[in-house]
Amino acid sequence: MKRLSLKELLLIAQGAVIIAVCSQLTIPLGFVPITGQTFAIGLIATIFPPLLSTTMVAVYLLMGAIGLPVFAGFSGGLGALFGPTGGFLFAFLLNAWITSWLITRYKDTFTWALVANLIGAFVTMIGGTIWLKIAINQTWPAAFTMAFTPFILPGIIKAIAASYIGLKVKHIFYLRFAS
Repeated sequence: MKRLSLKELLLIAQGAVIIAVCSQLTIPLGFVPITGQTFAIGLIATIFPPLLSTTMVAVYLLMGAIGLPVFAGFSGGLGALFGPTGGFLFAFLLNAWITSWLITRYKDTFTWALVANLIGAFVTMIGGTIWLKIAINQTWPAAFTMAFTPFILPGIIKAIAASYIGLKVKHIFYLRFAS
């Protein structure tokens, strides 16, 4: 297994903090709020390769698991991680990996970054819906209505923003810090 450099470790810490800060940008919407988390995941996955972006999400989840108030609404702890909205949190890992892998593997264009971010957002919504259905013992239509439908338009908007900003930052970042 490859050892991470100091630069990579610092980037991972910064990525986890970016997710934590964006998590506090919330719009209350019924049972599951709209947050900046998914924007941050998409942004990070657009900029960084799969290992780094997924590790950033894993560190963010570990920070929340040990009780740091990094999840939406300044929540943290195992209760928040394994609560009704925990499926969204765990799906962030898959979202980051898939989005970053698709962008790295195929094309570094806005269109492809948008497709990858939309797929990642869809993965997050599916993970959140399945978990919520099981956690609060809802029917599939009810879980879909609470955890998927309200997030389609915000997910598209955040995917567009993450793709556009992410590619701009990635270009500047790699021109400036390539080693």
